[in-house]
Amino acid sequence: MTFGSAQTTKWILTLGVAFTSSIGAQQPGPPPESPSPIQDNSFLIEEAYNQPAGVVQHINTFSLDRDGKSWAYSFTQEWPLFSQRHQLSYTLPVERNGSPLNTGVGDIGLNYRYQLPTGRDHTLAVAPRLSLLIPTGAVRTGRGSGGAGAQFNLPVSAMISPTVVTHFNAGTTYTPSAENASGDRGATMSFNAGQSLIWLARPVLNFMLELAYTSTDALLEDGGNARTNELVLAPGLRGAINLPSGLQIVPGIAIPFGIGTSRGERSLFFYVSFEHSFTRTRDGGSDD
Repeated sequence: MTFGSAQTTKWILTLGVAFTSSIGAQQPGPPPESPSPIQDNSFLIEEAYNQPAGVVQHINTFSLDRDGKSWAYSFTQEWPLFSQRHQLSYTLPVERNGSPLNTGVGDIGLNYRYQLPTGRDHTLAVAPRLSLLIPTGAVRTGRGSGGAGAQFNLPVSAMISPTVVTHFNAGTTYTPSAENASGDRGATMSFNAGQSLIWLARPVLNFMLELAYTSTDALLEDGGNARTNELVLAPGLRGAINLPSGLQIVPGIAIPFGIGTSRGERSLFFYVSFEHSFTRTRDGGSDD
């Protein structure tokens, strides 16, 4: 299975036109109120928008490698802690590395994120995140680090214009006692950075371009360390389906491909999130 750049453009434009036509068919007349612009997670880059009070989000991602033999799925659930200022979440990854027999859970992440007082409705949002990585993945199959780790990430989101938003990430992951396939242990430190550009073509339709860099540190069998650098560019799109019940469904697709020293790497990325209120006021309305 090959995902080329020409196919990328064709897929994204076709899906965008289809989604826009579908929305127009469902709503032939102008709506009484314009829907709020999508403020959802990006695919490779973390956006700096915490969940509003009383609203929970369920995030599913699935990435399929070019050869079709390896894939990675993750489920993240985000909960506000009393208010939008504080957010708790967890991430459960499941991976297959080549063989169907080499399929299982990776390292689980427990996350806390603090929303700085810029707020979701301002032009700038900053929400530093601190995560505890639990070594639940198997080291010998490449699905885990073998030791507990800590991760820090700084997402910054800025509205450049009414129709263009950008997101910036920078972070690091430290594992003081990582393990290799031979059972040796040592410290590892990895880094990540990235930038995304989101075009709000419509409030319910976004075209996306994300650039993600990772520098991964791993233990070798001889006890030394090896660093792998990866640079990926990912064009994609996402849309929002707002139901009368208050449930918002956001499906999306992207086709990441490597550039520079990562040239030749390609994958297909799917995304879908479900966001809804989990509290109700006495008259039956939503708290948010």
